[in-house]
Amino acid sequence: MINILEVKETNKMVSEENLDVRTITIGISLFDCMDSDLDKLNDNIFHKITTVAKDLVATGAKIEREFGIPIVNKRISVTPIAMIGACACHSPQDYVTIAKTLDRAAKTVGVNFLGGYSAIVSKGMTTQDEYLIRSIPEAMATTDFVCSSINVGSTKTGINMDAVKLMGQIVKETAEATKDQDSLGDAKLVVFCNAPDDNPFMAGAFHGVSEADAIINVGVSGPGVVKTALSQVRGESFEVLCETIKKTAFKITRVGQAVAKEASKMLGIPFGIIDLSLAPTPAIGDSVAGILEEIGLQRAGAPGTTAALALLNDQVKKGGIMASSYVGGLSGAFIPVSEDQGMIDAVNEGALTLEKLEAMTCVCSVGLDMIAIPGKTSAETISGIIADEMAIGMINQKTTAVRLIPVIGKDVGDVVEFGGLLGYAPIMPVNEFDCSAFVNRGGRIPAPVHSFKN
Repeated sequence: MINILEVKETNKMVSEENLDVRTITIGISLFDCMDSDLDKLNDNIFHKITTVAKDLVATGAKIEREFGIPIVNKRISVTPIAMIGACACHSPQDYVTIAKTLDRAAKTVGVNFLGGYSAIVSKGMTTQDEYLIRSIPEAMATTDFVCSSINVGSTKTGINMDAVKLMGQIVKETAEATKDQDSLGDAKLVVFCNAPDDNPFMAGAFHGVSEADAIINVGVSGPGVVKTALSQVRGESFEVLCETIKKTAFKITRVGQAVAKEASKMLGIPFGIIDLSLAPTPAIGDSVAGILEEIGLQRAGAPGTTAALALLNDQVKKGGIMASSYVGGLSGAFIPVSEDQGMIDAVNEGALTLEKLEAMTCVCSVGLDMIAIPGKTSAETISGIIADEMAIGMINQKTTAVRLIPVIGKDVGDVVEFGGLLGYAPIMPVNEFDCSAFVNRGGRIPAPVHSFKN
């Protein structure tokens, strides 16, 4: 039974501490849309999405009114399109037609983003996978709401370095294709190792092949709530610190669970998972970097940052799994530079570098996220950065990701404005020593020995 004190506490978290439900995401299987005729396939996809998700936005708005909790995004994820287009697509341009259909469907139902323009190539690429990957620059340039993700590695299979090399080229081509928008296309493109099947967050969301026909996944957030709670225990021991984070994460997750169950009931779609990730925004006070500084760092990036982030991530998960039996997705703390004012300030003051961010990704939910780099950065260097991050995920049996934005025409010292939740970012310097001989070897980095557990 919920008592009046809990209601008041939740209202305070919403009104003063930036608590929100970051997204309700409907995952939709498109396997029953497959057809050898491309026009028929596109018709099937559009009809399936606009039928299943037709009430998502209205339902989210109704829950917002009834619960008094902001729901920032309503999103859709679909089965990786490389699979769905396998019978009908015979060129990258054929896949672009599907991207445009997905975009039209997203606009019809009114969602913020649609994810799943994806391929899973951690062990090898089919011809269809390569067609989709090569279509990404045009697809991102000609759509508004479609997001793309490519999984190039896993703990079980190793890292597909042919795909890593290709993705370095694709990131550069996507930047060029959208250079009139400050290379915004790359903000909708993420490269994964160990991508989860049930992630509700963009740009990496897709509807995994093991999922039901349709599912509701909810992503909660609340960096501001955690920071406020920690401000009440300054100077206390690590035990008190950890208990405070756990209790706060429990409360945040309970809010998300209530919203998820209500959305599931109203839409008649099964509830899947709650993603516990602390997802920041450019709003003042809604910052993961701010939490790290509240823990005791002068700036995010100072010595001790990786340890503080590891502590935060673990305690968020411990508190969340007590609040819900169905925790999934990424679940932890995001560290996107452009979307977190504290991270932006740390970069501008020289406290936070690309190398320190890479170290931090060893212990957080995702990886190098929303990082703007010089537009002149080579495709091989981008591939090398991707390979480093994939290796962290592979060895540590965790999800890692890379969302780099080489902004054409801009260099270190410049700032790029993406707008909205994507925020703005200073252009960060990149190590300019050459790695092309490594990237160009070809083949696959084998899986680590601990992957063999059968």
